[in-house]
Amino acid sequence: MNAKKVILLSWLLLSFAAVALAQRSDLATPEKRNASVALATKLLQPRELSAMPETLIPPFNPPAFEQPDPEEIRAQQAAALAAQAANITIRPTGDRGVLETLAERLAPSGTVIIGGEAVLLFGQKRLKVGDRLTIAFEGVEYNLDITAIGRTTFTLRLNREEITRPIKSGK
Repeated sequence: MNAKKVILLSWLLLSFAAVALAQRSDLATPEKRNASVALATKLLQPRELSAMPETLIPPFNPPAFEQPDPEEIRAQQAAALAAQAANITIRPTGDRGVLETLAERLAPSGTVIIGGEAVLLFGQKRLKVGDRLTIAFEGVEYNLDITAIGRTTFTLRLNREEITRPIKSGK
């Protein structure tokens, strides 16, 4: 045979072998697939649950779960007794402490814009930036200046201390 024919014939055989290998399926044989389907069907069947023993305590909802912890109750009672015995009243110190205490007690009902100016509402009382709010606390009157009013916050000043608080709705 001619060398060209041998090369051509070898090339053709290799091409046919490559095509034959490329056409092999990645799927398993039907017998193997049937075995896998049978196992999957068996695993998907619902099982009957056996009755739980009565002595088993459910871990996520034990009896008396809603009840307070006895140690917690004792600690609260001890703290209340100690406070009564010592007759301790914690009072705010300094302008910052007083301002924080007073600001926590204030509950404006909201804000409105009147004539392009933000107004802070306390029921029927309307206060603008620059207005003064007088509050009596523990026998002392404090004058708080309103320095800013936003859509959801307001800022108060007592002497040189300022604090910004949210306007809580739904109260």
